[in-house]
Amino acid sequence: MSNPTDLKVKGNWNEQKGKLKQKFATLTDNDLMYEEGKKDEMLGKLQIKLGKSKEELKKIMDL
Repeated sequence: MSNPTDLKVKGNWNEQKGKLKQKFATLTDNDLMYEEGKKDEMLGKLQIKLGKSKEELKKIMDL
């Protein structure tokens, strides 16, 4: 059974993912695939693809 907090994070991530795809048309669902415990890995990939710093990404994503 899923933890209600996990559902909230997943729902919030789906919203964030939509915003990122609108702002950066080059992003794909694969680029934005969130796996529990791998947020930093995903952010690293986004930094490389978008040429943004971690701080810039966090501001964009409201993390």
